[in-house]
Amino acid sequence: MIRRTFLILPSIGCKTEARLWQEGIVDWNDFVAADQIKGVSKHRKESLDNYLEVADQFLERGVTGYFCQILPTVEHWRMFDRFEDDCAYIDIETDGQYANSNVTVVGIHRAGQTTTLVQGEDLNESNISKALEGAKMLITFNGSSFDLPILHYHFPMAVPRLPHYDLRHACRRVGLTGGLKKIERELEIARPREVEYVTGEEAVYLWRTWKRKGSKNALKLLMKYNQEDTENMIPIARKVYDQLRVRTLDMERV
Repeated sequence: MIRRTFLILPSIGCKTEARLWQEGIVDWNDFVAADQIKGVSKHRKESLDNYLEVADQFLERGVTGYFCQILPTVEHWRMFDRFEDDCAYIDIETDGQYANSNVTVVGIHRAGQTTTLVQGEDLNESNISKALEGAKMLITFNGSSFDLPILHYHFPMAVPRLPHYDLRHACRRVGLTGGLKKIERELEIARPREVEYVTGEEAVYLWRTWKRKGSKNALKLLMKYNQEDTENMIPIARKVYDQLRVRTLDMERV
């Protein structure tokens, strides 16, 4: 999908992109190879060709941070298919439901493994950076408003600037509304019984129980809850990407 994206070009919006697709210019190669593009002067086309050639070089090298500068944030999902195997699924827990709460647990799922970092044990900037090293894309649920701003506040250098596929906003675009647990149920994604009904508020309580009473069971349950948050984003990311792709490319046939 990313190679079919012309929104990275200056002054190219969704309508123009759809028109290009309808005219048979369906990817970057088609655009560059075309002798002329309707509505684009020769001089401007040369400039746009250069934009696409540079983007292609960065894409081939896997320098995904470059696209944060040229691709609208709401369209970062378009990079998912290309970098699915290099995504980092992130979810955090805090000690309260307010801005700049203290981070208690950070879960990062990559390549089939989950790293869970706990405050007072191994949660620090260095370990977050290490867990994210080599990632090409970040995936969260509501991370734009919650997880990433809080991480940036407490660990300013830990999270690299990468394309961010926020599932909360992407889900809304395909008619899936509500929180992560509600969407899981709609998509028939089951959680283990021990954390099936744990909520964000209860996660705060579990942390306080661990800190006040030293309950290892409370900490274990909190970590399991966090792990489920990260791992259950995987099938959602794929399902929503597939739906967004179909909906977007339908413009090609209008």
